[in-house]
Amino acid sequence: MKKLNWRNIWTNVRLLLMLAVIAFLYSFTSKRNEDRKIKKPIVEFLDEGSLFLTHESVNKLLIEKNQEQQTIGKVNLDLNKLEKSINEHDMVEKSEVFVSIDGVLKAVVKQKTPIARVFENEGSFYIDSEGNRMPLSDINTARVPLVSGEINAVKEQDLYELLKLIHSDDFLKKNIIGVEVLHGGSLKMTNRNFNYVINFGKTKNVEKKFNNYKAFFQKAVQDSTISKYKEINLKFTQQVVCTK
Repeated sequence: MKKLNWRNIWTNVRLLLMLAVIAFLYSFTSKRNEDRKIKKPIVEFLDEGSLFLTHESVNKLLIEKNQEQQTIGKVNLDLNKLEKSINEHDMVEKSEVFVSIDGVLKAVVKQKTPIARVFENEGSFYIDSEGNRMPLSDINTARVPLVSGEINAVKEQDLYELLKLIHSDDFLKKNIIGVEVLHGGSLKMTNRNFNYVINFGKTKNVEKKFNNYKAFFQKAVQDSTISKYKEINLKFTQQVVCTK
């Protein structure tokens, strides 16, 4: 008869017992984690510098079916639903909602970025960095170019691309404060520090015109002649025509 190897049997038994203990502890911990009540939520904005909605307004969106978060078990919380409700807010570009290990409900929110403010007969609104309408905020005002005039005289996409270029360029973002759409689709712009008007023409060769304007501005500042001009004409891409 073959002799039993009690050492190997005991080793296997101990291994099985260890696995059973680990499984029990994991199940126990998971159950406690699922039953954990949600603590007071925390709202974090990725761009704290200029808020267009309040922490309180996001907190309200984190309340599910009029229940206080503290009475909801972690396992019963629908994070996708909460995240969707925040993302549907007119001021929000995207958000992420999650619960930390210690039961804190947290929402990380990225706001929409306004790049211009449009004035129309129906009212005023922002254009965001994605080219969509964004309502004005009750708590903050964005320092962006003001767009007015016959807005429908220029293609919406063309106007958006021009405004996006202004917003993405450090010099233009600081310099251009107003864009007026004239009859026929030509643009007239105003700058922050000087009294001259920029006759931009239509939304064609936009980058070339802005490069011409930046080259002119740099030279005129160096020559100390910048304050003498009344109009800067950028309609002709081969030259900048200035009127004193």
